[in-house]
Amino acid sequence: MAEFFGVVHRQRACRDFATTDVSDDVVAQVLDAATFAPSAENTQPWVFVVVRHEAARARLVELTRQVWLGARAREEKHLDARILADVDTGVAEGFARAPVALVVCGDAGHAFERTLPSSVFPATQNLLLAATALGLGSALTTLATAMTDDLVELIALPDHVKPMAVVFLGWPAKKLGPPRRTPFNEKAHRDRYGQRW
Repeated sequence: MAEFFGVVHRQRACRDFATTDVSDDVVAQVLDAATFAPSAENTQPWVFVVVRHEAARARLVELTRQVWLGARAREEKHLDARILADVDTGVAEGFARAPVALVVCGDAGHAFERTLPSSVFPATQNLLLAATALGLGSALTTLATAMTDDLVELIALPDHVKPMAVVFLGWPAKKLGPPRRTPFNEKAHRDRYGQRW
């Protein structure tokens, strides 16, 4: 039990990766964990495209960078300076070193498109936790999905499969510290909003 909570408390975004390869066996463990997530009516509508090809990964990073550069001015008004710098590093160079990019998608042929996130993102959380448990770094981003047409073309998605996120995956370039989180009792309410825990 303590091991589970340890993984939960260590899981955080990694935006700077070592170039060391991640074996298919390790990626398979992460994907297997993802598929044990709950889903609406057990539809399991998740689809994962594992991108290892260097040119395709570079294009994913470029799509991410383009969207970030367009959104950065807005984001800097409310993001902590350390997080802003960390994202800048990731899109400038860190993501490019990740040996694996997982494009997380939802299959609208298996579930209502509107409800896909409620099934796909629990699977993504399992994936992130499994990566942490194995010592991998991971960064979940939805930036590239803003350029849907380019992303769909890059990985040849059929019309019914919708890209929802990209997870960059690899061994961290440096030891990751614990994430900074607001205490749960500042976010939880009893019975009604405004009645703090």
